Amino acid sequence: MCGIVVAAGGSDPSGTVAAALGSLHHRGPDARGTWRAPAAPVAFGHTRLRILDLSEAGDQPMTDVSGHVTVVFNGEVYEHEALARSLGIETRTGTDTEVLVEAWARLGAQALPQLLGMFAFVVWDDRTQELVACRDRFGVKPLYWAEPRPGELLLASEPAALHAAGVPRSPDEVAWATWLATGRAEAGERTFWAQVHRVPAGSLLRWRPGGRPSIERWYDLAAAVGPDEDQRGDAEVLEEYRSLATAAVRARFRSDVPVGINLSGGLDSATLLHLVDSLDAREQRSPALTFLTGDPAYDEDPWVRSLLARTAHPWVPVHLAAAEVPDLAASVARSQGEPFGGLPTLAYARLFEAARAEGLVVLLDGQGLDEQWAGYDYYARAGERDVPVVQGGSSPAVRPDCLDPAFAALAEPPADLPGGTDALRALQLRDLCATKIPRALRYNDRVSMRASCELREPFLDHRLVELALRQPAHRKIRGAEHKWLVRQLVEGSLPDDVRTAPKRPMQTPQREWLRGPLRSWVIDGVEEALAAVGGRWLDPTAVRSARDAFLAGGGDNANPLWQWCTLPLVLVEPDDPSARMTS
Repeated sequence: MCGIVVAAGGSDPSGTVAAALGSLHHRGPDARGTWRAPAAPVAFGHTRLRILDLSEAGDQPMTDVSGHVTVVFNGEVYEHEALARSLGIETRTGTDTEVLVEAWARLGAQALPQLLGMFAFVVWDDRTQELVACRDRFGVKPLYWAEPRPGELLLASEPAALHAAGVPRSPDEVAWATWLATGRAEAGERTFWAQVHRVPAGSLLRWRPGGRPSIERWYDLAAAVGPDEDQRGDAEVLEEYRSLATAAVRARFRSDVPVGINLSGGLDSATLLHLVDSLDAREQRSPALTFLTGDPAYDEDPWVRSLLARTAHPWVPVHLAAAEVPDLAASVARSQGEPFGGLPTLAYARLFEAARAEGLVVLLDGQGLDEQWAGYDYYARAGERDVPVVQGGSSPAVRPDCLDPAFAALAEPPADLPGGTDALRALQLRDLCATKIPRALRYNDRVSMRASCELREPFLDHRLVELALRQPAHRKIRGAEHKWLVRQLVEGSLPDDVRTAPKRPMQTPQREWLRGPLRSWVIDGVEEALAAVGGRWLDPTAVRSARDAFLAGGGDNANPLWQWCTLPLVLVEPDDPSARMTS
């Protein structure tokens, strides 16, 4: 996992890279490198978190053996050794970066479908005088771009690096209105900053000196899945999924630094643990980390203890207390640079800090199974109108009625569900490509990199996602049981109270803490938000009324309060943007 900065065009691309690179130190504290194209206004910068081949031979930027193609790369190409053999690449290092740059030198963008992994990378080819920036199929790894002036292009792993390079920190009101009115936090190329754009997942950006960037898709999940359903029997599909899932988990243990597992008491991480325990002894002893809040109504340690009782995994419980939230929220807001999730994101931040303290640099988690196999309750409502983007509670998860009407009108309508497929699959595609997964991946990337940790998501292996989406609805939801096939996968291997438990939507006592020990923080945060954007974005009277009603016990959804009291933490430029961690 690393940090990327690229400057192209302009009179001083090397100076621009130097100005931005320090803001990405947390993404790559182990090495820093720069490169300037010999005959073009193109400069690369890279900060490295050493995962494979810990020697200097793996540092970046890296150029192929011909000397024509140079890359900066963030992420992992799994099974890169097999790819090297298939292409006849003779490697000099133990890195996937070397295989990537040599594959690109041979195949160009035709190499992309052969890459198994999570990645964002930028290549300069002096034979074609073309710069190409690529992002993986689901956008696990981030990549942003800006055009400061005509003919200039900047790319970076985080918006903060673009700001450090001189791109103005001006809010995009459409993005903010969309988030406050609907809860959608990631939408195509648009970000929360007006001059900062996202390279979309499964896309690449092309640029030549003197020109403008163009973006094209190289991967489309709906097209890859196709319209047809898998007509094979349950047993055959189950065995294929088991084989692919085991291979995906094994590949993501490939590391020259210690690896751990994020473990809750839910089915997704329990399934991950089950697959890990089918591997070798080294993997079976990897530490398991769980966040706890001290509230038995939410903490999942009874199920975790049950899962671990028959294993050799050391357990690392990680605690989050209400008193830590104000300072931690401010720190996480600085590292996110955009609106982020509630207390679960803060608890995750503590978990990655604890992982680093334990000497763990790589962590695996179970993200993606709910979207693959229709795990959320609302999937049973597929085909209905207005299935929510943000879950939770019987009261609204967002309050557009508390926004200034002109500002609320800026919110983008939800994208149409994909056509040509059944209603359940269309809803899954929405969550995988436009709402839940893009949002979660951004939160997770920033919060893990804040602690200089690499997070790997084995269930977002595209082969697993495509196989799952091809299945008929009865393999996803059977009767009242969601994720039916996954439950068959772990039958006899997990405690019944874990294997058959329904999805638990609430992970932390956010509602209780905001009403109780964090009450004054909520009051102050809402007032700070109103001081910043009251009367322009927020309706002060409506917001205060909603806040007071919630604090008095009205409603069971704390998300609107979280939005309002954390808004100024992101929107108002911090005094010290380099501050990344709290003690």
